[in-house]
Amino acid sequence: MSPDILIVGAGFGGVYTLYHLRKLGYSVRIFEAASDLGGVWRNNCYPGARVDSEVPIYEFSLEELWREWTWTEKFPGYKELRLYFDYVDRKLDIRKDIVFNKYVVKAVFETDTARWKVMAEDGTVVHPRFLVLCIGFAAKAYVPDLKGIESFQGISHHTAKWPEEGLDLKGKRVGIIGTGASGVQVIQEIAEDVEQLTVFQRTPNYALAMRQSKLDKSGQDKMKVLYPAIHKHRRETSFGYRYQPFPKNLFDTTPSERLLHFEEQWALGGFHYLIHNYADIGVNQAANDEVYDFWKNKVRERLHDPDVQEKLAPSIPPHPFGAKRPSLEQNYYEIYNRPNVKLIDLGQCSIVEVTPNGILTADDIEHKLDVIIFATGFDSVTGGITQIDIRGLGGKSIKDKWAEGIATNLGLATAGFPNMFFMYGPQSPTGENSIVACIKLPEIQGDWIVNCIEHMMSNELTCINAQEEAEKEWRRQVLLLGSISLVTKAKTSWYLGSNIPGSYFTLNLYRMALLT
Repeated sequence: MSPDILIVGAGFGGVYTLYHLRKLGYSVRIFEAASDLGGVWRNNCYPGARVDSEVPIYEFSLEELWREWTWTEKFPGYKELRLYFDYVDRKLDIRKDIVFNKYVVKAVFETDTARWKVMAEDGTVVHPRFLVLCIGFAAKAYVPDLKGIESFQGISHHTAKWPEEGLDLKGKRVGIIGTGASGVQVIQEIAEDVEQLTVFQRTPNYALAMRQSKLDKSGQDKMKVLYPAIHKHRRETSFGYRYQPFPKNLFDTTPSERLLHFEEQWALGGFHYLIHNYADIGVNQAANDEVYDFWKNKVRERLHDPDVQEKLAPSIPPHPFGAKRPSLEQNYYEIYNRPNVKLIDLGQCSIVEVTPNGILTADDIEHKLDVIIFATGFDSVTGGITQIDIRGLGGKSIKDKWAEGIATNLGLATAGFPNMFFMYGPQSPTGENSIVACIKLPEIQGDWIVNCIEHMMSNELTCINAQEEAEKEWRRQVLLLGSISLVTKAKTSWYLGSNIPGSYFTLNLYRMALLT
């Protein structure tokens, strides 16, 4: 029997929306491609995988969940996050309404019934009235189309498709392509075990110190009196943290005042140095340069080799600070002081091809490898949605529509696709919330979707469809904010879709001008 509402994806957004729709008495199911709960934390089990927002920011705000749960680390790893989802299921009985191993491949809106016809890879077909996509903004892994990639005789994996049973890398010659969040985490974790680690870097990561620490139950129990206020503040502020952009422009302060502020934020760790910095560093290039120079000097202090210093913290910044998502690190830069670690700057020496025995670079050196790790990120924001063949009014696919330019209303819906909503979608504050990676966005978007569906059901309304004029106005606002931001100066960024060859190049995230 087809449900009233079908949710695709059983991560934070899907679970939250299911719980609240079910409380209203609606027939609702989740189709989840993986074998269990957890979303990104079910798919990502590579060495070192962990969240980079501290708890209790990174958890559901429901008191019935946080009241009895205790974390063991300030920044939990994927294993603890899986345990958290198990706990959520025990409390909310979520799994009973989820069908696992259901990979949705097609969805067609049928005008005669005003329902969606949704098809899974195994042939399952359902006809929900509402379709809610909770796929996440990083659901489609990207592997570059390198010449000879199929010829490699060793082992190769994308970080998002890491084998669940793990991979023994001890004594192996390992190459890793990419130094984004997953690359940084893997490099830190495996460097001591492998015989040789060769890192192929396209762009240096402006990584910030995580300042990881262990947590105990008594300390968390004392803090829980503040949790309602913390979670309320998370919803009401742009980043969700207890700290926000510093309420001064950088050059309104003296050099000594700036230095003390920089040092204080740096010592606190996490995203303090990015978020709780001066108010204009996201729009004023000269102010941004000051922030970059301080970061550069801090990083270079930890590196022994001048050549490596220049590759990881260049004299001239390749893009403004904060224009690409920084990662949090624990000992990332010290790794490059190890004799078994080699850094290849692809800007100076590109990959020519993958060979049966490794990777050949433009200097005619073949780097012999037993394992290649692709930490090459995702076709983010739109890729997870467009990989499903979704067809709305007139049979037009969403992939074709967005190929002409991203168009949504509020980053929640798109014209021509009635009764369909999405979370973490294009033109929503996805990028802003990926900086803190907090759970506020799916809760806010989930509430909006639940309230909309409840209103329609209560008033016997058949369809809701975004208007093209509303899309144009929303796009205008998104681009206007982007036009005053330094974010658009990054040459390759998933904020702009420019990390994927052939993608439509545009700022597809809301409020990126306000990242600082």
